[in-house]
Amino acid sequence: MTNFYVMTLFPEMIEACLGGSIIGRAREKGIISVNAVNIRDYTLDKHKKVDDYCYSGGAGMLMQPDPVCRCHEAICSEMGLPDGVKPRTVYVTPQGTRFTEQMAVDFSKEEYLIFLCGHYEGIDERALELVATDYVSIGDYVLTGGEMPACIMIDAISRLIPGVLNNEESAVGESFTDGLLEYPQYTRPPEYRGLRVPEILLSGDHAKIEQWKLEQALKRTYERRPEMYEEYLRTHKLPKKTILPDKKEGKL
Repeated sequence: MTNFYVMTLFPEMIEACLGGSIIGRAREKGIISVNAVNIRDYTLDKHKKVDDYCYSGGAGMLMQPDPVCRCHEAICSEMGLPDGVKPRTVYVTPQGTRFTEQMAVDFSKEEYLIFLCGHYEGIDERALELVATDYVSIGDYVLTGGEMPACIMIDAISRLIPGVLNNEESAVGESFTDGLLEYPQYTRPPEYRGLRVPEILLSGDHAKIEQWKLEQALKRTYERRPEMYEEYLRTHKLPKKTILPDKKEGKL
């Protein structure tokens, strides 16, 4: 069982996002657990204040270190970890390493995973030094808080955990899992508003269908994510001229 903890000032956001659909069912089955822990519960201030002005000046408030550290310590105690053992703790920040599918695979192997969500101008650096093991970003932009990125990462990680998806093969052929974007997919009816499903997919020839999938994945990756395409060529040691899509014909 994989246990997620989210340190947040707004636990209701986590429950609203991860309480239904596939993740909600996985929680009900006991395959994963998601625990939203309110940092405000660990402040000693009678008004539940958790922020203060920055010593460096400027606009905005900064989350204080003590509530964050006390909250983290309580979670570690609940896990039953011995003193000095720090669980994997992800601080969600635009200054972090870009989140990737491979990172999701890495995180999915953890029994316990904590996400720390900042607000306002962020969190006192001393708290981060004491609790954070990873600094992760979902993109080069700034949000009002870390809750939504944390939910996105938990969703991406959870679907890689056995039993979360009904069809275990669903996670295998998705975009990014093999370095390419996913090929286009179709369902019934075979024709819709003048657009037909590619005949190869109706042929029953599985070898040709698999070849078509690869060709389409290469073409789509080349057109939409050329940097991924170049990396795929490099890692597979493939000459560019042998599989470079023809822009004019839209073929390989």
